[in-house]
Amino acid sequence: MFPFVPAFYLAEVITIPPPTSGKRYITQMQEIRPLPGQLNEIPVFNSNSPEVVTGEGILLSTFPQTAKKFPNAHLNIPISGQFDFFSHHIARPINKQQTLYQGVLIYNPSSQPVTLNILQGISYVTSPDAPFVELPPMVEDPQGRVFSGPGSRLAGDILRGRHQRTFPEQIMIPPQQTQMLFSLPIPTASARSTFLRLQSNGPVHLANLVRFSTPGSSPTFPNIPGFSISSFSPQMPILSQWLNFLNTGRLAEPRDIIPTLGENAYQGEKVYGRVAGVSVGSEWTGTVVDRPGMNVLTIPYPGYAFSYPLSTVSTATLGTQQIQSAPLLARYPDTATRANGNYGVQYRLTLPLYNPTRQSQRVSLSIQTPFKQNVASNRLTFIEPPQGQVFFRGTVRFTYSDDFGQTQQRYFHLVQRQGQQGESLITLTLPPGGSRSVGVEFIYPPDATPPQVLTVKTWESGVN
Repeated sequence: MFPFVPAFYLAEVITIPPPTSGKRYITQMQEIRPLPGQLNEIPVFNSNSPEVVTGEGILLSTFPQTAKKFPNAHLNIPISGQFDFFSHHIARPINKQQTLYQGVLIYNPSSQPVTLNILQGISYVTSPDAPFVELPPMVEDPQGRVFSGPGSRLAGDILRGRHQRTFPEQIMIPPQQTQMLFSLPIPTASARSTFLRLQSNGPVHLANLVRFSTPGSSPTFPNIPGFSISSFSPQMPILSQWLNFLNTGRLAEPRDIIPTLGENAYQGEKVYGRVAGVSVGSEWTGTVVDRPGMNVLTIPYPGYAFSYPLSTVSTATLGTQQIQSAPLLARYPDTATRANGNYGVQYRLTLPLYNPTRQSQRVSLSIQTPFKQNVASNRLTFIEPPQGQVFFRGTVRFTYSDDFGQTQQRYFHLVQRQGQQGESLITLTLPPGGSRSVGVEFIYPPDATPPQVLTVKTWESGVN
């Protein structure tokens, strides 16, 4: 049997901008289901506030507050075992001739040496690594050469398991000592996006700092592609200068807009804020089935579709009331209360598609960016042609057996604006009573705006 398709219409108001001349809204009546699965409990050092940095300051510190000139800049949270590091910041110094450097310190508070393994590390800046360029809405990208902006390139490389070898494989931290994890420039008017997968055998504290170049200092700059050591290293702050700044510095300014408190604050425009803290959840893993306890996902009726929201936030659940944003173990009071957008979080979804009919059925999967709303779970709203800013810019991987039994792993780079329907990414033919498992994976990219949806559609006979 096919899943029940609701026939009622739920009255609600969707806040969408008026279409400009020549554009029209499209309402797609279909079921929207909560996304099965959940986040894991891996902590993430999550630094995105303030997003725009104009001067020196502490972006995020989990160091102890002891002996610090500004104790409120330090969250005093040790992290151990497996954890991720994510940061995304834009440098816009008042004096454009000055270069801001991002330095990350790591401290061992214990009486035993601690080993930190860097399992994967990627860092890019807008210029020259990953400039923003105009791209088509969908490009199949088997080699990983398609990107626009550092967040897009970062997310694609993480998904492919790439690692910049210039990050050290391992750092030994003596008891009660601090080491430098990395120190990199953020060129003026560029964003730097950085992601690391880390593993420690003991507790550590981390601090993410920005400060200006210091004439005459010695280099601590790894040779990451896209940067000239001769251009930057003579002015890079050294470890002792970073340590002094850690103890005497204050939180970076200007601060971002303070978030609206409460999950159900729907009066007026909700401000989510940006993240500066330790979030809990590095991966969302789920098997997408009809209902808990089942082992198949029954395809829709021919001509129908259903969707699963991706990266939902409190006022944009598309009627599911499911908030996927990672909770925070610690944060600054003026920053986001959840890791809204789940930047850097890896989604791993398995769809065991099943055709219960006596005829072959053609089924397609797509990623879409509907207008956000929080009430109706039986419709999605789009606009044609799409308008406004880009809401999603990143790579999605599909793994499946094709109609000839061959295993396929395909990568698609997507660029979607608000209200963009998106096109079918893969299409499968399921024989009568047949089944096929499809894996869908992506890293939710920095600079994206949630939510998106994963849509499963069964085509009517004779319709392409």
